[in-house]
Amino acid sequence: MISSQKSFQDETKGILYLIPTPIGNLEDMTLRGIRLLKEVDLIASEDTRNTQKLLNHFEITTPQISFHEHNTQERIGQLTEKLLAGTSIAQVSDAGMPSISDPGHELVVACIELAIPVVPLPGANAGLTALIASGLAPQPFYFYGFLPRKKKEQIQELTKLNQHQETVILYESPHRLKEVLKNMIEVFGPTRKIVCCRELTKKFEEFLRGTLEEAYQWATDSEVRGEFCLILEGNHEGTYHEEIRDWENLSLKEHVEKVMDEQELPSKKAIKEVALLRELKKQEVYSAYHEL
Repeated sequence: MISSQKSFQDETKGILYLIPTPIGNLEDMTLRGIRLLKEVDLIASEDTRNTQKLLNHFEITTPQISFHEHNTQERIGQLTEKLLAGTSIAQVSDAGMPSISDPGHELVVACIELAIPVVPLPGANAGLTALIASGLAPQPFYFYGFLPRKKKEQIQELTKLNQHQETVILYESPHRLKEVLKNMIEVFGPTRKIVCCRELTKKFEEFLRGTLEEAYQWATDSEVRGEFCLILEGNHEGTYHEEIRDWENLSLKEHVEKVMDEQELPSKKAIKEVALLRELKKQEVYSAYHEL
């Protein structure tokens, strides 16, 4: 049976408000966001020190409690208990939308399971802000966020992203940008278009538009500063469909062995991946792989 949330009709429980905060420019804070931060009983903040600067700017005196990736499980029980008792809580990250490459998702799921209203506010988001100014196709798009740090895992994820014809949105830190661009060239080739967006909404906002090779050269020759949002052109060469045809030429056992060899995975994980790619049951792939 479908569940229904009527956000403002259950007065016995508190409401969890998901409030976006500016990604650089304080003027991007919405009037409704400011009002609710003043009205709620408690603010759950990714970093209370960082959020305090925002609260001071808008003369908000609401008390805070820390809520970040290292205390999520501990805090969820505490916060949902307060919400069930009628306390209203605003959840914020350091910048942008809660849950988008930031804490929040697990708390939302817990609230939904307890029938606690979850009310989102629209507002600042780095990925969409960069996308609409990039000049690349704004839709469809695929949001990924931060890539893994280890090269092997990063190459694996980039290889999967190469199957997407949609524009891809990534986040990256300045000290890893050059290496990420180098790995992108290895997977996507040097001529794929990319827009490197830095310091969005701030004084030194900059959009670097060109090919992956040109972006890598810029990152090599320049002092790279600021957090980056990378807008990558989708793959229009049909690689995904060619790969599907390659799979069709392989038996299930051969496909598992190919995945094990190329991705250096144990048979158990390779079987799971082949089952996902071919939309088969794991047991079917398992039986084919272990067939004598």
